[in-house]
Amino acid sequence: MHLDRIHAAPPVAPAVAVCVRAVDAAQMSALMADWAALVPHAAEPNAFAEPWFAAASAHLPGANDIRLLVVRQGRVLIGLLPVCIARHYGRLPVAHVQNALHYHSFLGTPLVRAGLEALFWGAILDQLDEARWARGLFHLTAIPADGPVHRGLVAAAATRGRPCDIVHRHDRALLQSTLGPAAYYEHTVRKKKRKEIKRLEQRLAEAGTVATRHFAVGDDLDAWTDAFLTLEASGWKGTAGSALASRPETAAFFRAALRGAHEAGRLDLLRIDLDGAPVAMLVNFLTAPGSFSFKIAFDEAYARFSPGVLIQIANLDILDHTDIAWMDSCAVENHSMINSLWGERRTLVRLTVPLAGPRRGLTFTLSRLAERLAARVRRSSPEPSHAD
Repeated sequence: MHLDRIHAAPPVAPAVAVCVRAVDAAQMSALMADWAALVPHAAEPNAFAEPWFAAASAHLPGANDIRLLVVRQGRVLIGLLPVCIARHYGRLPVAHVQNALHYHSFLGTPLVRAGLEALFWGAILDQLDEARWARGLFHLTAIPADGPVHRGLVAAAATRGRPCDIVHRHDRALLQSTLGPAAYYEHTVRKKKRKEIKRLEQRLAEAGTVATRHFAVGDDLDAWTDAFLTLEASGWKGTAGSALASRPETAAFFRAALRGAHEAGRLDLLRIDLDGAPVAMLVNFLTAPGSFSFKIAFDEAYARFSPGVLIQIANLDILDHTDIAWMDSCAVENHSMINSLWGERRTLVRLTVPLAGPRRGLTFTLSRLAERLAARVRRSSPEPSHAD
């Protein structure tokens, strides 16, 4: 027998398995090493899906209602997705499976090993099809449009003969440019607005000694964190009871998030001081090649100087970071302040996929029909009159 006629059998890919875990301290601790090892190999960066942020989020109410779907190929972790059972689908009283996000989490992209997106979503869909607890349909919120994770879900759904409907889309401000900070500022911000900002900088400088600085080695993170919480609580959020410091659980979450980001090398803190006291502070998470602007606070006693605008101008220095290609504002759509300073936009979508079974298929069909009818009514409704 000729040796060149002997062909070795092709290697068999390890089986893909999904483990459903509770989000508790023991489970999180067991996953942390593999979870952290997945981060640099993820198809799309998402600070809000990294293990340090998930650990911080355990301080918030509702953590016990989350299931973490852990997908492995053999021993290799290829992705994780936290899900919950939402009680309403839009305005419809339809219980369904949804990616689990809280009020302080601004992106829903799961961490998925690059190149294995369709395999990951196929395993997720198959698991949900079989799970008795998985009710209604499968809904995902705050997913970047047309990215590899989105495309992977579309492919996995199509393989199973199902649609992956975009049921809503919106844009939010994004900072992405090859220009340096000064050139970008001049190119993007109108001349009239630049002149006004220059005037505000001069007026603030007349009020005292102004210093802009980043959190650096040797700085006290607890002191910076306390300063942010105090600054935010001093304004309308504190009065309304919605400041992070207004409730012990949100304050604990914020402290843990900043500590975790710092330990993971993700934290970027910026402040503008007047006579040594902060008048504006900004928290960013750096997740190369992307980054996220997480929280901002300013002293409302100095609102006439627009300190929130001034710190965002200072934040343009992120364009000098060679490893950071973009920063997501994490702002609401049409945010007037950030939209006037950042010229790019990021499109996020909400996606809905039917699950297997006649009853769940009918839930998807009726829910999507109701959405389409509501959209048609909105389009056909006359614009409200603004006449006196």
